[in-house]
Amino acid sequence: MSGLVTIFGGSGFLGRYIARRMAQQGWRVRVATRRPNDAMFVRTYGVVGQVEPIFCNIRDDASVQAALTGATAVVNCVGILAEKGKNGFDAVQIDGAERVARLAKENGVSRMVQVSAIGADAESDSDYSRTKAEGEAAVLAHMPDAMILRPSILFGAGDEFFNRFATMTKFGPVLPMVGASTKFQPVYVDDVAAAAEQGVLGTAPGGVYELGGPDVSTFRELMQEMLGVIHRRRILLNLPVPIARLMAFGLNVVQFVSFGLIHNNTLTGDQITNLQKDNVVSGDHKGFDDLGITPVATEAVLPDYLWRFRPSGQYDAIKDSAKNLRV
Repeated sequence: MSGLVTIFGGSGFLGRYIARRMAQQGWRVRVATRRPNDAMFVRTYGVVGQVEPIFCNIRDDASVQAALTGATAVVNCVGILAEKGKNGFDAVQIDGAERVARLAKENGVSRMVQVSAIGADAESDSDYSRTKAEGEAAVLAHMPDAMILRPSILFGAGDEFFNRFATMTKFGPVLPMVGASTKFQPVYVDDVAAAAEQGVLGTAPGGVYELGGPDVSTFRELMQEMLGVIHRRRILLNLPVPIARLMAFGLNVVQFVSFGLIHNNTLTGDQITNLQKDNVVSGDHKGFDDLGITPVATEAVLPDYLWRFRPSGQYDAIKDSAKNLRV
C-alpha cells in the first residue's frame, strides 16, 4: 500500500535519504521545510508531482497542521546542534516534536517515526541530550506506537562530521579536537533511512531503536582514518576541556556582539558536554539486527566523497602512480 508521507526536515541530511526511499516505494512525499525554495532538488527523487517541498515552521500549530493534512504517515527529522534565536533546544526538540505528534494523532495519521539520538537522557547535563529524551516522551504520549530512532553520528556524502574536519585540514598543520578518547559508532545515513522506511511502511514495530555502525572507534581513531582517506598528515591536538570551554565562551561573545550575525555553530559548551560521553549502542534497545539491516562500515563509503579533500583531489592517485614511472 502506498500513501502520503510528510517528512519534517525532509530536505536535511537524513531527511533527503528518507524522502528518496519513500519515493522509490511509490509514495507521495511532502517535504516540510523552512526554506522550500532551497529544497527544490527533492522533486527529482520521483516522477512529476510525486515529491513536493512545502513551507513549514515546526514551532507553529497552523503550519504543522497544513503539512499533515491528508498524510498517512509522518517522519520528524528536525533537530539542532546549536541554538539560534527562537530555535532553541526546548522549542524545536521538545515542543516541536510534541506538536507534530499531537496534530498527527488529531489528523488520524497511522504511523510516526521520530528521529532522536544515542545518548538521549532526560537527566543529562547536556541540553541537546535532555531535550531529545523529552521530545521522545512527548511523541510517545500522543503516538505510543511510534518508532523512535536513536542513531550514533551519521556519515555519508554531505555529512557535517567528516566533511567538517576534512575542511579544517586545509588551514594548517594542526587538527584540534575535544574528547579524543570519546567513543563513537558512526552509522551510514542511508542505513538509518532504511530503518525509517520500515517504520513508515509498517513492516517493523514501534519502539526505541539504537542504531550504530559495525565499528566502534575513538574520536582520534576516526580522525586518523579520515586523514588516511584524504592523504594528509596533521597533528591531532586534543584540547583540554577548560581551554575548549574558554574558546566556546569567546565564540559566544562574538555571536553576542555581532547581534547574531555571526552564529556560533563551531563549538558550544553544550557540545563540549556531549563530547565527554561515549556515543555508542547500549544494547538495552532494539537495533539493526531487529530490522534485518546490515550496517555499512565507514571504510566502504568515506573514499566516495572525501576524495575532494586530497591534495590533488581526483587526480591524487594518478600523481602517485606517476612518481613510479621511469624516465
